[in-house]
Parts: sequence; structure tokens; C-alpha cells
Amino acid sequence: MQYLRELSLRLREAASYDEAGTICSEAGVDYVDLRFADLPGRWHHVTLPAARVGAKLFEDGVGFDGSSVPGYLTVEKGDMVLLADPATAIVEESGPYLVVSYLASAAEADTRELFPLDPRVLAKKAEEILAASGHADTALLGPELEFYLFTTVDYGSSCGSAFYSLGSDEAGWTDADEPTTGHRILPGRGYHAMPPCDRTFQVRNEIVARMAAAGIPVKYHHHENGAPGQVEIELLSRPLVEAADDCMIGKYIAKMTAIEWGLSATFMPKPLLGESGSGLHFHMRLEKAGRPVFHDERGYAGLSEAALHFIGGILEHGAALTAVTNPSTNSYRRLRPGFEAPTNRVFSAANRSAAIRIPKYTTEPSAKTVEYRPSDATCNPYLAAAALIAAGLDGMERGIDPRERGFGPLEKNIHRLSDKERRGIPALPLTLHEALEALADDGGFLASSGIFPETFVPVWTGLKWEEVDAIRSAPHPGEFDLSFDC
Repeated sequence: MQYLRELSLRLREAASYDEAGTICSEAGVDYVDLRFADLPGRWHHVTLPAARVGAKLFEDGVGFDGSSVPGYLTVEKGDMVLLADPATAIVEESGPYLVVSYLASAAEADTRELFPLDPRVLAKKAEEILAASGHADTALLGPELEFYLFTTVDYGSSCGSAFYSLGSDEAGWTDADEPTTGHRILPGRGYHAMPPCDRTFQVRNEIVARMAAAGIPVKYHHHENGAPGQVEIELLSRPLVEAADDCMIGKYIAKMTAIEWGLSATFMPKPLLGESGSGLHFHMRLEKAGRPVFHDERGYAGLSEAALHFIGGILEHGAALTAVTNPSTNSYRRLRPGFEAPTNRVFSAANRSAAIRIPKYTTEPSAKTVEYRPSDATCNPYLAAAALIAAGLDGMERGIDPRERGFGPLEKNIHRLSDKERRGIPALPLTLHEALEALADDGGFLASSGIFPETFVPVWTGLKWEEVDAIRSAPHPGEFDLSFDC
């Protein structure tokens, strides 16, 4: 893997496009793969012979049909080109072949103007707007990737049936044809579990090693709370676009490595009834001229006024934000009041039941962060990060003090409050339907930030209403238990 990492670095640091082609030729690279995200956040790719690496590839791009990509163009004007980013080269082995992949952005076929709804273009725009704001010049994000590793997976939905079946060697409920070792994790007791109960240790090591080879810095990894194979890999903070890149690449590496180990990785927010859901938390901090913006030792939890206003903006727009940070119907199986994920728009120091937690273990001024906890990995990380910055900047521009808006600090375990006690605390939406309505009412801050084009909200909500309607119209298996004998 060290060889792959060194080769990737050489390609990223190549002095010219033609030099990159020479490096590929000398190293015996077989193919070049251009990868790009659609608006919902799924990757697509196109593969070319490695001989195509050179100035023509990077300057002219590669044509593709934008009308076939969710959230992009319509059929009558679908011609687009992919422009590869040479600084994102990653070399990997694919069977007997050596492949160099580049992240790419979509552009208009005739003008080569970057497409404003390309998620990576939006994330870059967020960095530009932040730098021009005067409040900060750099946003640093540290994502936490939570996901499940299952031994067996089967699911389906048709006119006459709907089912899913998940299996894990760590679970006590999995049927086995042969006797097991008996080392299992009790439901909800998987947090930092040790081998031999933790059977994901070696595959996590492999995933993290491959992330390192791809240039992704990892803070640590461990077994998560979910008994049957829930794990977490926390990434170190990087500038916004790079952090979102790390999310996309990290998810890909986790899935591909799992398959090689005979497992299946899913970042689905709530795949199991009665076990913990999986989130994608974002640790965020801002810098200006290399100095921390969020730190003030005299402030609450060591936070500056700028940090409080940033938090105020996120919580003020929290309901609309969930349509971007939690954009699936399954997201709201996890965001249920009284369970493990935060569902209230409040902030607090060290309080994991709050939407925004201020970690107490970060004592250095340069490491003062705020953690946004509701989001999950069905989000497009480019869009989620950009939306959080847009909301935070709005709070800084308007001087929104979360303490004056009823957003905390609340130093109670919100999960254990009664319904009556929780009633007066600002809440997040309980369904994607509610989140989309909130975005329709309060999504103006995205466009007014200068980050998102005016077309984003109607295009995004159009895509997501289709998902809401598809799930709303399908009978749920649990409904047969409740209603079949009526």
C-alpha cells in the first residue's frame, strides 16, 4: 500500500499534465477513472485507457450525458463534460489492473463553465464565500463515519411482497446452520467492544490502511454501540472540500473492502429495529489568517461570540437544514425523540443529546470545535457541509445569539425528559415530509448566502418528494401485524 500512496502523491504533485501521463506510463497504470457525484450524493464514473492521461484530458474533459444524472440537466440539453481535478489522484489495484482515479466536476459542454448544481462545485463555492465574508477564511471539518458491517443481506419490494433480512456473526438473533463460537455482543452493548466479541477489528484495520494509502487522515476507529457489526471511523479535520472528498472516498473504500472480506457495509441511518442508528457527525471550526475563530476562554464552554452566532444560525435554520443533512425517509427512523440521536435544536457542552455538542476534551484554542450531530450518511457530504456553512454564516452576519432564541445551552439528558418537559424545546422535523416543508419555508438562506443557486431548492425538493411519495404509497410489513386481521 505504501507504493500506491507514494505513486498517488507523485501524480498529485506533477508539475504538468504531461508529466502526470509520463508517471502513469512508467508505473504501468492501466486505466484512468473519473468519478463525480450526482445531486443526491451517489458516485458515478467513466473509465479510460491510461494513455489518455495528459493535457488534453484535463483541459478538454470527457463528454457525458448530464440528463441521465439525478439533479443535473434535462434530455434536450444534456451534453456536459467532466473536468478532472489533478490534485485528487488516487492509485488503486483493481484485480490485475492498476487504476488511477480522479475526482471530476461537471461543466457545460460548449463554454466549459462549471455546472452550479454539481455538489463539489457547490462545496468550493462555500469555501470562496466564507473567505470573502470577513468572518473567516477556512472552514475545517472532521467527519465521523458510522456504519454497519453485515454478514448476510437480502431485501426486496414488489407488488406482492416487501422484506429485508440482515445477518451478523456478532448478533444473538442470527440463525446459523453451524454452531458458533458463542462470543456475541448484547443488544445496545457494542460500544468499544473488544475481540473476540468484536469481529470487525481486522476489517476496520484494513479499511483504515487503505484510507491512509488514499491520503485520508484517520483519528481512530472502534466498534460502535450497535451490537451486530456497527463501527465508527473518525477522520481528522480538513478544509471543507477535502473533508467532503474524504467522506465520499472513505465510504467507497469501506464498501469495497467489506465485499472482499465477505461482508456488506451500509451507511443507512436505521437498518435495524431496536439497535443504534448510524450518523455522520461533523466537527466544525473556522480559522482566519491561521488563528482560531471559535475560541474565547471567557465564553461559555470556551466559545467566542462568533462561535455562538455560528451555532445560532445553524439552530435557527435547523428544521430546513435537515432536508439536506438528513435527506432520506429512513433518516427519521433514527431521529426519534427519546432515542439515541438528537432531535432538538439546542446546544450544550459535552451533551450528546443536543443537536450541537461542544466537546470538552478539546482544550487547545486551535482545536475548539462545534459538533453537529443530527446528520447522517444518506446526505451528500458536499451539500451538507456547504449548507451548514451557509446557515452558520447567516448567524454570524445577523448576530444570532442562540441563548436569546431558546436554543440553550441545555445541560440535561433530553432523551430522558418527559413529553411535557420536551414540549417547549425547539425540535427537528420528525419526517422527511416535514423537513421538505421547512426547507420550502426557510430555504432562502441557502441562495442568499451566494453559495447555492436559486434552482437548488426546487430541484432538490422535486427529487426528494418522489422518495416521500414512493415510501408513503407502499404498504409497510409492520402494518400487516397491526391491520391484517381487522
